[in-house]
Amino acid sequence: MANSVPTTIKKYANRRLYNTASSAYVTLADLAKMVKSGEDFVVFDAKSNEDITRSVLTQIIFEQEGIEGQSLLPTTFLRQLIRFYGDSMQALLPSYLEFSIDRFTGEKQAMSEAARRMFGPDAFSAGSFAALQEMTQKNFAAFNQALGVFSPFSGAAAASDGGPKKAASSDDLDELRTQLSEMQKKLESLAKKS
Repeated sequence: MANSVPTTIKKYANRRLYNTASSAYVTLADLAKMVKSGEDFVVFDAKSNEDITRSVLTQIIFEQEGIEGQSLLPTTFLRQLIRFYGDSMQALLPSYLEFSIDRFTGEKQAMSEAARRMFGPDAFSAGSFAALQEMTQKNFAAFNQALGVFSPFSGAAAASDGGPKKAASSDDLDELRTQLSEMQKKLESLAKKS
């Protein structure tokens, strides 16, 4: 169970990490285990006392991505993510990603069981994800449509074809609401089946 007060980790100039709760040096792998077990922590630079938790978590992801067979982030996703830096929609993306991963985490057990029932014990092989890919594509389409709603506020942003972006109509918003509602119903039915 996660503590209500996060554990403090100090990072020293020699790049060593010190867990103040256990009075022991730890590695990035130890911190990854803490994350997986639900233990919350914050990392401070020992000299400046700056909160560097985000960069340390990014380091953990970087190391995990380097392990053969452990990659979670497709190259296309990473390229798209990089394109959002400095973009007018940069402020919206973290909330969307956090919402999406929270939803996925909440539904992963139901999705796992449904995939095993539908596709058998090898449900998580590369060729068995057609239904999940379709749901993901619909999710991204809905997200892109939602981003279109904000385009009138993003200044003189141009569409990928070079022309101006058009504002979303009420029909577009209704369609988006319908798609999101359908996606919610599908996720709820998957959860009920398990």
